[in-house]
Amino acid sequence: MESSNSENTSFNSIGNSNTTNTAMSVSNLPPPSSTTPSRYENQKRRDWNTFGQYLKNHRPPLSLSRCSGAHVLEFLRYLDQFGKTKVHTPICPFYGHPNPPAPCPCPLRQAWGSLDALIGRLRAAFEENGGKPEANPFGARAVRLYLREVRDLQSKARGISYEKKKHVWSDFHLCQVFMSESLTYPPPYCIATFTAFLSRKPWEINIKKEY
Repeated sequence: MESSNSENTSFNSIGNSNTTNTAMSVSNLPPPSSTTPSRYENQKRRDWNTFGQYLKNHRPPLSLSRCSGAHVLEFLRYLDQFGKTKVHTPICPFYGHPNPPAPCPCPLRQAWGSLDALIGRLRAAFEENGGKPEANPFGARAVRLYLREVRDLQSKARGISYEKKKHVWSDFHLCQVFMSESLTYPPPYCIATFTAFLSRKPWEINIKKEY
């Protein structure tokens, strides 16, 4: 039967995640502050350590400074062997069927959503570890194109649309947001909120600023 669309994105069960004594330039993320790190930060740390272990096991071993978008693609394809999402082939009778009624021999792959979220975390971790944004291999064009290809392929194979639904903001709703925020935040923020309201850019309304 089709596996669940929700898939574990930690990838921390892949190999040994201990990268303490490695010769790579990949280092662990900075130690957490006194506050409890969020679930996202913990996940990002595990993903970063997993990628570091992958570079260490690469033949020949690969340093972070020499890592490119091509190596990131190798890593993503390597993760497919641990995937739990059924992706039907075009010759499968269940191709494009969101709820197949019977098992099939089609391969299991990493879900597109899992890979997309993983790349987002690794991209952030790269820069937090001193990497320059313009040299970030996780933001390479080849990686973006690969993720788009995986999304389209899985969407067709599984009969699932990944298109984001557009939220329709009515004038009444925008007025409610503006009035609510104007009673809570200081004048500079209210002005920014009202400007966003007039220009019909509701996504800017929820950007909280400190004054």
